[in-house]
Amino acid sequence: MSRVESKDYYVLENVSLKEIRCVLRGKFKKDFALKKDKLFLTDIAVVGDKVKFELNDDGTGIIFEILLRENYLSRKAPKIRGASYRGERLEQIIAANIDRVFIVTSIAEPNFNNKTVDRFLVACESSGLKPIIIINKVDLDEHQQHFKWKNLYSDIGYEVIVTSKKNGTGLDELKSKLPENKNLFWGQSGVGKSSILNAIYPQLNLKTGEISNYTSKGTHTTVTSNLFFVGENTFIIDTPGVREIDPYGIRKEDLGHYFIEFADYIHQCRFNTCTHQHEPGCAVVEAVNKGLITEERYDSYLRILDTIEEDINF
Repeated sequence: MSRVESKDYYVLENVSLKEIRCVLRGKFKKDFALKKDKLFLTDIAVVGDKVKFELNDDGTGIIFEILLRENYLSRKAPKIRGASYRGERLEQIIAANIDRVFIVTSIAEPNFNNKTVDRFLVACESSGLKPIIIINKVDLDEHQQHFKWKNLYSDIGYEVIVTSKKNGTGLDELKSKLPENKNLFWGQSGVGKSSILNAIYPQLNLKTGEISNYTSKGTHTTVTSNLFFVGENTFIIDTPGVREIDPYGIRKEDLGHYFIEFADYIHQCRFNTCTHQHEPGCAVVEAVNKGLITEERYDSYLRILDTIEEDINF
């Protein structure tokens, strides 16, 4: 599936890679009809899905099967879209069957926000996906702050690539990671995601936006996720910039498993349901006090813990 627009589902035929406009067979609509206690997801078929379809005489198609997903990346649906009669948040799937996720951030315009990066990381880790972090716009980094954040995340165990479209920093390194993969680029609005992709693959000609002078935040340019074939069995998924990111389906006692540096300490806690906040005998808190876990990351953990809603699982 290369893109979804309203009720139209665009599928790349696997041999010719020709894009075919399809609709869902009626049974999907019936199976996913909104029922008070049945709907878990906001999307039926998503970008990256592998599907089977029948070709019509006019060149359009009808999807009759959505194949089992190897993986998928999701977040809580925005409240305005996901609220239902009991107030629970639904799951919005960003894309499926992903080989690599690149979390794109900027060091300035908009300023680097490690709390937001950590939310993206938790969403990836909880989906079983190991992301690569991109710190973009380093040509604007007058005080060389990107070194601090690159070292912090590298020390934890994440791969970090520093980039700039203006002077070309890191673009060759990034491009070398992409061949033979289905690569998803994800980040806040305005961080330069589409500009980076245009620099590496000019044929994409993705629309780019400016930073709002009033809010200092990015403006939305990509409206829906899109999958592009760029050669060498390589695909790019460009996703809409987000203003907020809430990981979906995580319980308070499980959140610590998605902060990968907690792994060495988490099983040493006195209680196996420890939330690493106020319980006695918490090995994670002890590691923070000893400087073995950074205060920046632990503060992110506490902030996410504080905002976790009890997702209703029927």
